[in-house]
Amino acid sequence: MRVELLVSEWCPTCPAAEQVWREVAAEREFEFAVVDAAQPEGRALVARLHLRSVPSLVIDGVLRAVGVQTPEEARALVADAPARGRKHRAYHAGMMLSRDNRLWIVAAMAYLAASALILLFAGSLLPDGPGRGAAAHAFGAGFVTFLIFGLAAHMLPRFTGNPIAMAPWTWVQLGAANAGLPLLAVGLWRETPALSVAGGALLWLALAVFAGRILPVLLGRSGAERAAPEAGAEAL
Repeated sequence: MRVELLVSEWCPTCPAAEQVWREVAAEREFEFAVVDAAQPEGRALVARLHLRSVPSLVIDGVLRAVGVQTPEEARALVADAPARGRKHRAYHAGMMLSRDNRLWIVAAMAYLAASALILLFAGSLLPDGPGRGAAAHAFGAGFVTFLIFGLAAHMLPRFTGNPIAMAPWTWVQLGAANAGLPLLAVGLWRETPALSVAGGALLWLALAVFAGRILPVLLGRSGAERAAPEAGAEAL
């Protein structure tokens, strides 16, 4: 069973509908995707089913409901789906940031503040400043890279229509990055190579996990490509 929730950026009730269906998708064994009406897959769905409002719920290619369903109504619509034996490991990104992506962005802001504080109290913009290397990595590896991690994991699955791997890999990535960066910064500041190497290795592990999660999203067949044959048949 495939459940698609058509949403739009300007729709005030779509986040509530998404939250209901994410809860039900965690309970029942079916493929769930939040489809943005502005993206190619969403436009193909609108054209094929002549959809006129959001949120709209499509189950196995058939329009089944519009508006926001209660959890009980949602469960009734997928009553034939079996209970989910384990937590699903792939996530179709929707309108709302997932918890891990929120954590990446919060961490990015924290490292931005940390880099400024290091320069203010213990470092310098000059080459010989004792905290310059730590501040540079807090900004570059912390603020910039963590912001990319959070936004890319949210936006790229939306643009491609492909799911992104979640637990346990998202938590391995988050843990490795947040353990590695402080070790690297302290090692640079205190001129302790062992700490720097350990921190750098953990950061590279986080990058490798991120690459393993994001490459299938980019290289897989996009939602628009999957929808194209059906849209073409409708046109004929």
